[in-house]
Amino acid sequence: MRTVNKVMACVDQSHYADYVADYAAWAAQRMQSPLEFLHIINRTPEISTGSDHSGAIGVDAQEILLAELSNEDESRSKVAREQGRIFLNRLRERAREAGVESPDIRQRHGTLEETLVEQEKGVRLFVLGRRGESAEITQRDLGRNIERVVRALHKPLLTVTEGFKEPRRIMIAFDGGIVTRRGVKMVAASQLFRGLPIHLLMSGKNSKEASRQLKWAKTVLESAGFEAPASLTPGDAESIIAKTVREQNIDMLIMGAYAHSPLRSLLFGSKTTDLLRSATIPTMLLR
Repeated sequence: MRTVNKVMACVDQSHYADYVADYAAWAAQRMQSPLEFLHIINRTPEISTGSDHSGAIGVDAQEILLAELSNEDESRSKVAREQGRIFLNRLRERAREAGVESPDIRQRHGTLEETLVEQEKGVRLFVLGRRGESAEITQRDLGRNIERVVRALHKPLLTVTEGFKEPRRIMIAFDGGIVTRRGVKMVAASQLFRGLPIHLLMSGKNSKEASRQLKWAKTVLESAGFEAPASLTPGDAESIIAKTVREQNIDMLIMGAYAHSPLRSLLFGSKTTDLLRSATIPTMLLR
């Protein structure tokens, strides 16, 4: 599929893929955009099949061994492609049942980050599971690819959690910065959230500047026809957002992501990662 402005659902063979498919199908229909499922086959060699090559001797032993290993790699690759094809066809049918007319599927060899950067030009929205195949094994809070992928991309990325619930109440964690200001304009101009209330939440110290920024965001959304209740709540962003999500029954969060460098995040921690860990709802990340 070469169509621009598509929704790209990035899936691996974990049960989280079903929820990625559901949210991607929802978004594609709301935005009236084509939907494509992308499955990455990692190039990292797998553990050998168990054949013992330690006794290979003779003049042509090295060439024979390399040919045998190459055949094993090719065989594993064919199996991976076939498994991926079956997996993607199932997700395509799931999207069709949800109402998407002609979802497309694609498999690529490589890494997730590099592949998404290559595809970004034609994508309007990425949808990715907050956890994936590796997280099912390690039981980590977040998939290992999230921060790296978000930092590499410039398009919005919707990270989804376990389970699907059609979003009815949306909240923007607004900080007055350039990223979330751009996010407010994006929401106002998009069909994705049309007809849904957009709650604006600003946390931190109450000030005239903060009130002015919040009023600007509210005016932009209301001018576009949105109901946009706004609040400025003193306190720590992570706890304030988590509390408001619970109290207001918010279904989806929109926020800026990874504003600081990877080195700063390594030394001092990442507020984005903390917020993702505490948020139990799908979160759209903006860069």
